[in-house]
Parts: sequence; C-alpha cells; structure tokens
Amino acid sequence: MRRALAVAALAAGAALALSGCGAGQISQTASQQSAVNGNTADIGQLALRDVRILTPQSADYTNTSGGKAVLAFTVTNQSGSVADQLTSIKSDLGDVKLTPATVDVPPLKAVVAAAPGKVAADTGSGDAVVLVEISGLHRDVTPGLTYPVTFNFKQNGTVAVSAPVDAGSTPAKS
Repeated sequence: MRRALAVAALAAGAALALSGCGAGQISQTASQQSAVNGNTADIGQLALRDVRILTPQSADYTNTSGGKAVLAFTVTNQSGSVADQLTSIKSDLGDVKLTPATVDVPPLKAVVAAAPGKVAADTGSGDAVVLVEISGLHRDVTPGLTYPVTFNFKQNGTVAVSAPVDAGSTPAKS
C-alpha cells in the first residue's frame, strides 16, 4: 500500500514538474515573434508592427531610382487615455509623404499604412488607414535588403526601424 502511494505521489509530482516546462516567462514560446514580413519597434505606449516597404503595387510604384515606393505598417496606441500623432516619417531613400498629412493615433486604436487601393477601405474596427509614399528614390529598393526609416511621434518621440522590402504575394514572372 505504501509503495503504491509513493509511486502515485512520484508520478503526480513528475506530471506537475513536466507540465510547467511550457509556462511562464522562461518558456520556449515566451519570446516568440509574429509571422509577418516586416520589422517591429516599441516606443512609449506605441507599438509599430509589420513595418515594410511593399513590392511595386502598380506602374506608379516602381521601387527604382527616381521612382516611388510604398511603406506599410501598423501602429497601435496601447494607452487607454493619451492620444498621439504621427508627425513625420524620414528616410534616406527619398521624400516621405503621409496621406492624410495629419495622422492621429487615438487611445486603444491603430493606424494602418497600406497599399494605395486599400486606403479608402474601411477596416471595420474604427482604425484609420493611411498611405505613406517614398518618392524621388535615391536608389533602387531591392527585396532582401532593409532600409532605415525614422518615425516621429508628437507624444512618444522618435524611433528608427530597419524596414525590409516585402517579398510580395505572387512569384516573379520570367
């Protein structure tokens, strides 16, 4: 009887010890990254996610020297009460234009910078959708490389992000 109780207690202890291996801040999944193409950054109460330069969306966006490119990202304001404003974005690739020029980031909301055709779309969540264009490119923007982009916010300050070029969703035609 004692032996059966000892074995049962040992088995229960082993089960508890082993089941705790995947929990807490030291688990293998505690620092898991999201499966998106772009880069991330946090500044104050703001979370920048999926920051990337899109592959050419149309004949207007060539990603070649002298042409234009589109910057995509999502910025979420995690503050429950303090709004912020994206005042500018800088890049050594060329001139960055925000449409609309004033981009408010309300508390507990997000701003999504997307492809030109999606700017007019309603996200259904009350989040804003904007267009960010980099024009007068000083050089070709090539997939596989990253390019520095600096975001300037009125309340939370400035953060630099290395933006990769999106690989695109369709294979290149040969």
